[in-house]
Amino acid sequence: MNIYDIEVTTTGGETYALERYKGQVMLIVNTATNCGFTPQFKELEALYQKFKNQGFIVLGFPSNQFKQELASALDAEEACRLNYGVTFPIHEIVFVNGENAHPLFQFLTNQKKGVLSSKVKWNFTKFLVDRNGEVVQRFAPFEKPSRFEEEIKKYL
Repeated sequence: MNIYDIEVTTTGGETYALERYKGQVMLIVNTATNCGFTPQFKELEALYQKFKNQGFIVLGFPSNQFKQELASALDAEEACRLNYGVTFPIHEIVFVNGENAHPLFQFLTNQKKGVLSSKVKWNFTKFLVDRNGEVVQRFAPFEKPSRFEEEIKKYL
């Protein structure tokens, strides 16, 4: 299995394979609208706007696994768009750890381990995927997106 075989679902209920982004650099983020790291949405959006015409996409996946997300994916998406001007795709609420973890996060965490384990430790863990579908970098929740702009450029 590769990342392009994995299906995800938008907040509007559309299910699609990540093959849609084949050949693009993806930054995949587990998000939560009530998290202390939520201001990172502004930096994620800035990166998206800066590089989207060069084949870069940010994909947000709300998760309530850490009890900091709104009741529905639509509510989370609306909060992101209204409060932070987010225009990149936001998806359904998913689990990022455990036996119910979404296949995408099972794949990502198997490909790039964290400091102590493969588990996602908190909201705003970020995974950078190159144009070939390889998970090339994992960034901790506290790492601000603007700090790894050069890393993104390397893969564009």
